[in-house]
Amino acid sequence: MAAISTNPNLPDQASFSTRARKARIKKLLTQIPAYLILSLWSFFTIFVIGWVIISSFKTNAEIFRTVFDLPKVWQFSNYINAWSQGNFALYLRNSVFLTSASVAGLLLISAPAAYVLSRFKFIGRNFLTITFIAGMGIPYSLVLIPLYVIMSRLGLINNLPGLILIYISLSIPFTVYILTGFFVTLPKELEDAAVIDGCNEFQTFWHVMLPLASPGLLTAGIFNAIGMWNEYQLVLVFMGNEEGRTLALGLYSLQNAMQYTGDWVGLFAGVCIIMVPTIVLYVILSEKMIAGITMGAVK
Repeated sequence: MAAISTNPNLPDQASFSTRARKARIKKLLTQIPAYLILSLWSFFTIFVIGWVIISSFKTNAEIFRTVFDLPKVWQFSNYINAWSQGNFALYLRNSVFLTSASVAGLLLISAPAAYVLSRFKFIGRNFLTITFIAGMGIPYSLVLIPLYVIMSRLGLINNLPGLILIYISLSIPFTVYILTGFFVTLPKELEDAAVIDGCNEFQTFWHVMLPLASPGLLTAGIFNAIGMWNEYQLVLVFMGNEEGRTLALGLYSLQNAMQYTGDWVGLFAGVCIIMVPTIVLYVILSEKMIAGITMGAVK
C-alpha cells in the first residue's frame, strides 16, 4: 500500500481558499473609497440633470416656490417659447451642419495619417508622432490671436466653412493619437493577405484596415462630436454674424436676455434642447465607444 504524505509544510485546499477569500476582501475594501466617490458623483450628476429637465416644465413662480417638487402642470410651452424666441431652429441647423461636416472631414484626414504612423517605418515618424502628442497639450486660447490673423487674411471669418477648418485643424492631434492606437492593434497578417490577393497600399487601407478600425473611428467621432457640439469659445471669436451662430452661442444670448426678462424656465428649456441630443447619442453608442476605447488601449 502506497504511503500517504502527511507533510505539515504543504498547504492544503482550505488554507488556499482562506487566503484567496482574505485577498478578495482586502481588495474590495481598498476599492470602496473609489466606488463611493464615483457613486456620489454619478448621483450628483443625475440629480442635477434631472432637476434641470423637471424645472424646464415649471413656471417661474414654481421654480422658487417649490424647488424640488414636480410641476403641477407640465408647461410644454416653455420649449416652444425658447425655440422661437431664441431662434434655435437656425442655431440647431448650424450646429448639426458644423458638427457633422467637421467630424467627417476630421476622420477623412486623421485616419490615413494614423494608419501611416502606425504601420510604416520612415525617417521622421517618431518626430511626427511626438508632434501630434504635443499638439494635444496646446490650449485653444493660446492660438486664438495668430489663428484669427491667418483666417482673416484668408477671408474665412464669419462663415461656417472657415469654422469647420478651425475645428478640423485643432482636433487632428487628439484624433490621430486615438486612431494610431487602434491601427497598431490590427494584425499584420491581414495586410500580407491583402497584398497576396493583389491589393495595393491604398486598397489595403481602404478595403481591409479601415473597416476593421471602425470601432476606433466611432469612438473618435463621438468624442469630437460632443466637444464640437458644446464648443463655445471658437464660435464666439470667429462667428460674429447671427446667421452662423450655433446652439451654444444661442444659449449664451438667451442667458443674457434672461437677465432682463427673468425667464428662468426658458433658459432651462434651452439648456435641455442643447443637452438632450448629446446625452441620447452617448447612451445609444456608449457600449460601442467603451469597447472601442478598450480595444485601442491593448497595446
